[in-house]
Amino acid sequence: MHVIDNIKTIHDGWGRFHLVTMKSPDGAEHLRQLEDHGDATCVLPYDPERRVVTLVRQPRVGPLFKGADALLLEAPAGVTDGEDPAEAARREAMEETGVRLNELEPTGVFWSMPGCATEKMYFYLGAYGVADRIGEGGGIAHEGEEIEVIEVPAAEAMAMLADGRIADMKTAYLIQTLRLKLPDLFV
Repeated sequence: MHVIDNIKTIHDGWGRFHLVTMKSPDGAEHLRQLEDHGDATCVLPYDPERRVVTLVRQPRVGPLFKGADALLLEAPAGVTDGEDPAEAARREAMEETGVRLNELEPTGVFWSMPGCATEKMYFYLGAYGVADRIGEGGGIAHEGEEIEVIEVPAAEAMAMLADGRIADMKTAYLIQTLRLKLPDLFV
């Protein structure tokens, strides 16, 4: 059985970074780096009447660090902050897009980067109508998210995924899931 033998915290902020000694069943020890910021949630808001999905465009440091365009097109997402994951998904959708989501359809719970992080991400699809757009979105000002709300036809979102304009894995998963569940939205 694998066990954690030692944990050394090297940073404690929004995320905690640890050096962890993982011991294998044969007694071998392996030093690993681990990031821990809690669980997260991601939701794809979609309007079935107008056949559109609502995404956000925001700058991301990972792609920028790798020399790519910092602006990614994504489904609304964020950490749960200890909330029920569905409630956190509704909160993130409202903060980021200004769309009120009521019923959410769970589509899975996955480890986002199990080799180096503790995050489990909870995924949802959320139908909405024109009357559910009750805010401007854009994120929370003091968090510096710089979010632009983008509403696109579902078929165009699929084309954007196919040609690389959408390059975010969680968003790819949700667009593909929506297409499998409701193919008529993509015609």
